[in-house]
Amino acid sequence: MSGMSRHESDEDRVLDAFRRWLIAEGWTPTTPTDQWTDIEAVRGDERLIGEAKGRTTERGIDADIAYGQLLRRMTDQSPTIRYALIVPTSAVKAAERVPSAVRHLLRIDLYEVTDDNRVLPRPA
Repeated sequence: MSGMSRHESDEDRVLDAFRRWLIAEGWTPTTPTDQWTDIEAVRGDERLIGEAKGRTTERGIDADIAYGQLLRRMTDQSPTIRYALIVPTSAVKAAERVPSAVRHLLRIDLYEVTDDNRVLPRPA
């Protein structure tokens, strides 16, 4: 696989772009409370817990795994906690297979990271 020879994975690229976007939006990245969480941030009394995926050939499977990972992180019912699924443009369609109404009920927000590292919140 050609991408594996690079030092940084595409998931790292997606996470770095999202981290920069969060900071610009007034969030402060923090050490995740769960060691397996990709990114966690706080803003006032809000907390965001995020799972990121990079470009892969298994977009559908990776999106399903990411949703499962987020579901396992839902240990606190506080309405101030939001969950984020952060994916590259190539995986948006796979991530949107979970209906927006379901994502809304679960407080999961979907974010697209474009190939030029812009972050686009996807409408719920």
